[in-house]
Amino acid sequence: MLSTKPVGRGASVRKYDLLTALGAFALSQGKHDQRRALRLMTLITARYNWARDELAVGQREIARLWSVDERTVKREMAQLRGRGWLVVKRQGARGRVTQYGLGIEQLLLDTAVTWACVGSDFEIRMGQGEVLPPQVVPLPVRGTVATPDTSSGTEWALARLLLHTEDTGTYASWIAALERVERAGGRLTLRAPSKFHAGYVQTHLQRRLLSACQDVDAEVSEVRITT
Repeated sequence: MLSTKPVGRGASVRKYDLLTALGAFALSQGKHDQRRALRLMTLITARYNWARDELAVGQREIARLWSVDERTVKREMAQLRGRGWLVVKRQGARGRVTQYGLGIEQLLLDTAVTWACVGSDFEIRMGQGEVLPPQVVPLPVRGTVATPDTSSGTEWALARLLLHTEDTGTYASWIAALERVERAGGRLTLRAPSKFHAGYVQTHLQRRLLSACQDVDAEVSEVRITT
C-alpha cells in the first residue's frame, strides 16, 4: 500500500496519488460527502505541510477559504476528525490554533474501493510500498457499534461522533444511551437511562464529555447528567 508518509524520493507522486484517491472516492459519493472531501483537499493543497505532517490554520481562515461561516467550519472539522481523516496533534489554546495531521492510513482504507476506477496502473501503484499490518482492536461489546447520526447538527450529535471514534467500546457501553435534553446558555443537559448509569458517567466520563462538546462548540461550559 502507498506509504503513509509521503516524504523523500517519489514524495511528489505519492502526494498526487493520495489526492487522486480522495477525489475519485468523493465523486462516487453523495453531494454532502463530495463537498466535505473537496474542502479537505483544498485545505491540503493550500495549507498542509507534507514534510512535517502539519495543518495549523485558524477557523476564521478556514471559513474564508471555504466561503462559509465559522460554525460550519467547526462542524466540518469535527466530521473530518470523526472519520479519522484528520488527527489532532496538538490541541489549540489561547493564542494558538489546533495543529492537525492527516489520517493518511484511514484515507487509504476508505478510498481503496475506487482505486480501480482510476486505472489498473494506479491500483498497482497504490498497492506498492510499505505494507502496514492491520490493527484490529476487539471491542468489549457484541456486534457492530453504529456510527452516531449527526444529521441534527447539534453540539451533542457532533461530540458523540468524536467520542465514538476515540473509544468505541466506552461509547457503546456508556455514551450511546445518553440523550440530549436541552441547552441553556453554556450548560448542556443529557439524560441517562438510570441513576447508576448517570452516576458512572458523572464520576468517570464527565470531563471527557465536556472536552468533546467544547471541541465542537467552545461556548459549552458545563455538561449536566440527569435521569
